[in-house]
This record gives sequence, structure tokens and C-alpha cells, in this order.
Amino acid sequence: MIQEALIESTIAFVKNELKNAEGGHDWFHIERVYKNTLLIAKHENVNITVVSLAALLHDIADPKFNDGDEAIGPRKASKFLLEQNVDSEIIEHVTKIIENMSFKNSFDLNTSFHSKEMEVVQDADRLDAIGAIGIARCFNYGGFKNRPLYDPKIKPNLNMTKAEYKAAKAPTINHFYEKLLLLKDQMNTKTGKRIASDRHKYMKGFLNQFYAEWAGEK
Repeated sequence: MIQEALIESTIAFVKNELKNAEGGHDWFHIERVYKNTLLIAKHENVNITVVSLAALLHDIADPKFNDGDEAIGPRKASKFLLEQNVDSEIIEHVTKIIENMSFKNSFDLNTSFHSKEMEVVQDADRLDAIGAIGIARCFNYGGFKNRPLYDPKIKPNLNMTKAEYKAAKAPTINHFYEKLLLLKDQMNTKTGKRIASDRHKYMKGFLNQFYAEWAGEK
């Protein structure tokens, strides 16, 4: 049984923390991931409190906007949940999910933590990175970082290390090949895979149209 008062307090906390966030990583991103999480969780045997809290708190302090510090987010989430008198096992589980669910951690082949709850929240977050909203978020962040849309001379790096991925400054289109188009095959749940398949097709269609317009063919 989900604790409604705790969820409401968490939502209020997250909204306040992210009130000045970049448009692709703001409260509305969190809200979409939360909704995706609840949708996927209907078909999975998971602790609904854990997945709900992890979804709401997963980007409370994204390393991209905190000088690459990967510890600040889990630390903030843990501190907040302690103040809400949440059970220590739930806090630990939520914190572990936040620490390990990011795409950049897929470069670490020795990551030891795993749970069904993380699979659900990870899928929910990755769904928001693909499809129409994923495209919008990708270009929004590229604009935020003042990156070019596309440069045919700069090819995607398909063999990056984690450090190279975190430091990448390539044109926005490259990110489709370095991350977004890879996510469909990294989904964990049946629901996530089904939704990702449709969103993947949408992105492929977008790229075909983009290149045709770039070449002056349409």
C-alpha cells in the first residue's frame, strides 16, 4: 500500500528543488517518469513505495548540473527520506536505484546492484529519453549546452568509455546513435519493451526526415 502523504511530501520537495531546472530535466520530466513507473509497475511484482520514491527522486541532483558529482543526488534523496522517517531498508533500496540506474552506469560492467524495482524505474526513465519527447529533450539540452544540431564531419563515437560519455560535446544528432537508439534493446520489462519499440520507430522516422531536409531533398 503506497503512503499517499509521503508521496505528496516528496512531490512538493522535488518541485521546489527543480524549480529552476533545465527544461529536459525539470519537474515535468520527473512527473512523466513517475507516471511511466506506475504504468509499468502494474505488470510487475515490485514494492510500489520503493519504485514511486525512486522515480520521484532519481534526478533530484543530476550530475550533469552538479560538476559531475554522482554522489550528491543519492545523498540528497537519503537525507530527505530520513527526515520523513522512512524505513531504513526502503531508503537504502531507493538510494541504490538512484546510484545505479543511469545510462552512463551501463559502461560499468562490474555494477553489482540489481532489483526488479530498479528495472521498472530505469525503463520508465529511459522511455522519457526516446520518442517525440525524447527528441524534444535531446535538442533542448543541446541548445542549453550551445551544441550544433549536426555536423557531418563529426561521426558518433560508438565505443566510448564512461568518462568519454560524460565529457562528450558532440553535435546533438550524434546523441541519437551514442544513446537514444540503443535504449530499445536495453529495456527490462515487457511493458517497457513494447512502448520503446514504438518510440524507437518514431525516432528513426525523424532521423530519415532530418537527413532528407539537411540534404535539400524534401
